[in-house]
Parts: sequence; structure tokens; C-alpha cells
Amino acid sequence: MSNVLKWNAKDTLKKPQLKGKDFLTLGEFTTDELLYMLEEAKELKSLQKQGKPHPYLSGKVLGMIFEKSSTRTRVSFEVGMLQLGGHAIFLSSRDIQLGRGESISDTAKVLSRYVDSMMIRTFSHESVVELAEHATVPVINGLTDLHHPTQVMADLLTILENKGKLAGLKMCYLGDGNNNMAHSLMEGAAKVGMDISIASPAGYLPDGKITEKAIADGKLTGSKIVITHNPQEAIKDADVVVTDVWTSMGKEAETEKRLQDLKDYQVNQELCQLAKEDYIFLHCLPAHRGEEVTAEIIDGPHSVVFDEAENRLHAQKAILKLLLE
Repeated sequence: MSNVLKWNAKDTLKKPQLKGKDFLTLGEFTTDELLYMLEEAKELKSLQKQGKPHPYLSGKVLGMIFEKSSTRTRVSFEVGMLQLGGHAIFLSSRDIQLGRGESISDTAKVLSRYVDSMMIRTFSHESVVELAEHATVPVINGLTDLHHPTQVMADLLTILENKGKLAGLKMCYLGDGNNNMAHSLMEGAAKVGMDISIASPAGYLPDGKITEKAIADGKLTGSKIVITHNPQEAIKDADVVVTDVWTSMGKEAETEKRLQDLKDYQVNQELCQLAKEDYIFLHCLPAHRGEEVTAEIIDGPHSVVFDEAENRLHAQKAILKLLLE
């Protein structure tokens, strides 16, 4: 195991130079950078819990572009900026000219004159990349069809809090592997030396290029990545069990087919008996009880989904602080 993966206190990690950088995918960051962000998140969470002000971003403004609706993304980013001393502006596609056909490049150039950073939650990952290419301020990916990096930073923080480490653990993801959560979990696990097994049926496997890159990253950190059709194989001895909704926004027309195709990948008591006795269960929410997970699991003693949801706030504050301070 690489020495870089031994968990260290923040003061033993060199502060990375992230000011002005975009946050589009986890694969674009080094292991040390991600570990430092997690330590920063832990510190900011401690300050917030103690009621201590931490206005590191006083006077800074975050523009939040939403083409996909969200509870957790909007509230956590907006509250996060307020707690950091800054402001956040909500911009739905109905509120700005982007929804009426203005180009992404023009939108990026104009908003860069007004705000200190942009967060966008949208469908096409190419749209986020284009926005970042033309913006002169940091762009944060709040979700695309391919990646959900801010959520996975919250997931890693939650695992760290519960397990005390990341490297050497085994994560299992069951369900639709060709979605943003599976992709970002795979990237994040590879960067921090965590093994990950993804079990999905034919037609639902993760993107080939993202998988190839994650496997290459995993070779540097000792992370083993397994893609399988067998949910029993994937969940065996898992420290962390994760799933996501079977029908993401924009794919509602496929609901009935997906329910049938993915029924054997439901996270339930029978499968979870194969995980480690002290496993934790994660879900980015919203959840559909009785579909991708049973109520017995998500509302049971192994579930940490609401700690995970809270950690969106703290992880994103760390990202914002390091990109903007």
C-alpha cells in the first residue's frame, strides 16, 4: 500500500494549490488533493457544530445554475455559502437566457463578470465542460448524467467518519452501473485506495472510458475495481453498501423496463447478510423504498443516509473554500 494512502491529520498534508481550479470530476484530482479536501470538510464541520463563525468567503458570490431540480444540492450549496460568509444566487433555466437558447459560452463569459464561482446541475456532462472552458471563474459540477463528484465527496466523508479510514475498505454498488453515482464512486474509490465492486445487469454496466481510467488510478493506490453481473459476489464482505434510484431524471419513459431489469439488484436483507457484520448503507437520496432498496435496510441500523445527506453541506463548503479563498 502506498504511503500516501495512510490517513494523516490535516497538518501533515501539504495544502494543495486549488484556488481557481474547476471541480468537474474526481478523476481530475490527485489522491492528496482529495484527502486534504476531506480533512478540510471535517474541520469546517467541527466549527459549524461548535457554532463558531467561519466566514472564509466573505463577500464571495456563487451563481447556481439548475437545469435539473434538487433538494440537497440547492440547499447545501446555498447554506454552505452563507455559513462561509458569502452569498448564493439560484438560477433556474427558466430564469436565465440559457433556457431560451443563449449559448453556454456566452452565459459563461457573462456570469464570470458577476460571480466568483458557478455551480451547475444539468444533464449533459459536455455542457459543464463547455461552461468551464469559457468561464474565468471556478466551475463546480453539481451533477451531470455522467458524474456526481460533490455527492461522492460527501460519501467519502461519511465513510471516513464511520470507519476511521478509506484505504483497504471494500465498497459495493448494486443497481444501474451506467449512471453518475456509480462513475464517481468508482473514481473516488480508486483515488483513495478503496476496493469497489459494481454489480449490474447487461446493458447497465459503467462507461468503458471512465472504468478504464479508474482502473489505471487504482493501480497506483492499491484499489481493486470489479465489474460483475453477480450481486452476491459484489456484496460479499463489503464494508460499505451503496445503491441509487433505478430511474434517473430524464429516463422516466424507461421506468417499467428498468424495474424488471434491475429487480435482482435490490439492496435487501438477504443480500446484506453477505456483507460484513458492521457494514454501513449509503444512498444519495431521494430513495424509492421497495425498488432499489427495502425499507428494512434504508431505515435500519446500518443506514447512515441522513448523515450522508448532511455531509453534502460540509464537503461542499470545503470545496468552495479551497477553490475560492
